[in-house]
Amino acid sequence: MEKYVKKILTARVYDVAHETPLDPAPILSERIGNEVLLKREDLQPVFSFKLRGAYNKLSLLSQAERDAGVIAASAGNHAQGVALAAGKLGLKATIVMPKTTPGIKVNAVKRRGARVVLNGDSYDEAAKHALKVAEERGMTYIPPYDDPDVIAGQGTVGMEVLRQRSGPIHAIFVPVGGGGLLAGIAAYVKYLRPEIKVIGVEPEDAACLAAALKVGRRVTLPQVGLFADGVAVARVGKEPFRIARLAVDEVVTVTTDEICAAIKDVFDDTRSIAEPAGALSVAGLKKYVAREGLRGECLIAIDSGANMNFDRLRHVAERAELGEHREAILAVTIPERPGSFLDFLNAIGRRGVTEFNYRYKDADRAHVFAGIELSGGREEKQEIIAALTALDYPVTDLTDNEMAKLHVRYMVGGAASGVTDEIVYRFEFPERPGALLRFLASLAKGWNISLFHYRNHGSAYGRVLVGLQVPKGERKRFEAFLTKLGYSYWDETGNPAYELFL
Repeated sequence: MEKYVKKILTARVYDVAHETPLDPAPILSERIGNEVLLKREDLQPVFSFKLRGAYNKLSLLSQAERDAGVIAASAGNHAQGVALAAGKLGLKATIVMPKTTPGIKVNAVKRRGARVVLNGDSYDEAAKHALKVAEERGMTYIPPYDDPDVIAGQGTVGMEVLRQRSGPIHAIFVPVGGGGLLAGIAAYVKYLRPEIKVIGVEPEDAACLAAALKVGRRVTLPQVGLFADGVAVARVGKEPFRIARLAVDEVVTVTTDEICAAIKDVFDDTRSIAEPAGALSVAGLKKYVAREGLRGECLIAIDSGANMNFDRLRHVAERAELGEHREAILAVTIPERPGSFLDFLNAIGRRGVTEFNYRYKDADRAHVFAGIELSGGREEKQEIIAALTALDYPVTDLTDNEMAKLHVRYMVGGAASGVTDEIVYRFEFPERPGALLRFLASLAKGWNISLFHYRNHGSAYGRVLVGLQVPKGERKRFEAFLTKLGYSYWDETGNPAYELFL
């Protein structure tokens, strides 16, 4: 670790980066009974910490490496960091970005003077192309995290934290993608203040470091969730993993809903909007406190960035209440008889209703899809379920049902009559102009589509729910077709939300 401490102390980042404040989060602190401080890397010129590592790396290049021009691959924050750093140093920069990258991020990189090349549907595909171009043209490749100079640049965040907070610190929570930021902070903090816990935080659907630490070697995840696109990495970097095994205490994983709740927490205390990866550490901090029953400690979360697309805020707002356990989504079957609807509402009591969908099923039954405000979290939800069950209402808790939250709540309409051999699948596909049409055209070959739902969530990947009539004798051929199709998919045929409402 001593080698990294020296590199961090001499890192050349302040030609372009700011020493960001360590701001208190009084509302969150009071709620969870601990002192919470936010390291505001969202206030950097590119609204992300990535500038630190990029500039340190570029500033240490030889003249020959500079003359060759630099190239990098990124879907956003690293791209802007390299572009700004290259402009400051007078270097020519090329950034390879996935075709799915939102226009706001592409334009931000172009405005900083870099040449942008769109290639592939994911970061991995873009990085592969960037490495190929670097080799063919003799350019200097700038890695986003798996490089000692990049790690040292990111480690200056940890150096500032210890300088800004001289008193006791129980733990520092750091978002994890490829691991460069975590490695830099852990190396510095553990060398100087080994009593401070350094805890990485990952989304449950992109937990590459947690998976690697579990088996003692780096692994490649078969697929990663893209909501927190800044940390959507399938394989942790080699050098960050080496450092993590030496200096990181643990990794906490969180859900999409918990990230959305953390974005709201950051907004409530700072009136700033963190990107999903930026709020990741706050979500992990809250989960750690709840698990440990911690009180009266100082906890620091790295607010790593604010490059949020405006159209994603709708999705964040919808899911924040669920992530904070302030909303329950329940499916309830009620008898189709006079007064049963009123009895159901009385059982809910004087609680706020966020959503209510009622659908006649048959002469005996009706289904209700209800969103209910909670003030008492999971315990209150269980009380509601118990009260409804005591009245002989069959209840299905859909609060953690991804299909119900992404699709069913927007399309409740009852089962179609006369539809046979129906199976239901949920898909994700790269989101760009014409993508939905191409997806539908590739899917509608050989089987009848009986159900279809798509809703733009303001992200790099489109989400679709599809019902198809596939006779049992053709299921193997259909499975082979799905494999060839190449999109991420989930079989939802047995999902209770489908059985009740669709």
